[in-house]
Amino acid sequence: MNQSVQDGSRVEQFIPPEGVPISFAIGSIGSRLGAQILDIIFTGILIVICSFVIAFTGILPSNVEMMLIILLGFLVRTPYYILSELIWNGRTLGKKITGIRVINANGRRLTPHQVTARNLMKEVEIFAPMTLLASIATKSGLENALTCAWLLVVVIVPLANRRRQRLGDIIAGTLVVDNPRSVLLSDLALSAIAAADSQPAFEFSPEHLDIYGKYELQTLEDVLRDTTKSRNSVEIAQIVRTITRRIQYPETVKPGQELFFLNEFYRAQREHLESLKLFGTLRENKYHEHTRTEAKRLV
Repeated sequence: MNQSVQDGSRVEQFIPPEGVPISFAIGSIGSRLGAQILDIIFTGILIVICSFVIAFTGILPSNVEMMLIILLGFLVRTPYYILSELIWNGRTLGKKITGIRVINANGRRLTPHQVTARNLMKEVEIFAPMTLLASIATKSGLENALTCAWLLVVVIVPLANRRRQRLGDIIAGTLVVDNPRSVLLSDLALSAIAAADSQPAFEFSPEHLDIYGKYELQTLEDVLRDTTKSRNSVEIAQIVRTITRRIQYPETVKPGQELFFLNEFYRAQREHLESLKLFGTLRENKYHEHTRTEAKRLV
């Protein structure tokens, strides 16, 4: 994992087993605070409605009603945060509105254990101190001092942390990152044809295109859509060298032509796979000659 600063945002880069780096911008303190306030409002409305229903029906003894209303905060908030982040891939309603989400700090899939751990810690970090502050007038000086010290720790940890993790994120091994809104991008195959009109074309034989499958095509498309990679980047040149060596491409790709080569290869590979699909021989990846179980293990 590497961290850099781009356009004022901290960017965390992961290198998954496929070898193509994936970058995430760390969520800002402002967006996280905004999401938390929105979620508190949403759950607060639900708690008030449930409390009103319990008090209005009157089917429970008054002492049980009071205890249930006190527990409603925990009974509503915790399932809300955990289920929301599990169902919406690391997002609650507040996070969806402010455009952030939770991911695994190791770049792997977010697990239910991580979601549960970070949200249970939220009760200790945020809601317990809020409850104590609400009753500060009835507490002793020592209790108030301990409450303020705990609040100070909770606030300082994400501010001083280079990945802006709160205690729950550190314990669960999670990160909160920006979640850019999805937009329909232009067809790369059509863009490659337009570029080929003014640039030298690269010819690929069926033997060249038989090496890779759909999985590699999608990975290459992610690379081509990444606007942070310039035409002369070392990473682009490395990818071209890997592909030409793997497919045993007979010609040499001149410096400055790497991105055009990748676009041409993407277009040719896509046409090749689509034509194979018409004949029912579509492959998932370059391990197509293995059994399905072996291919999953190798990928």
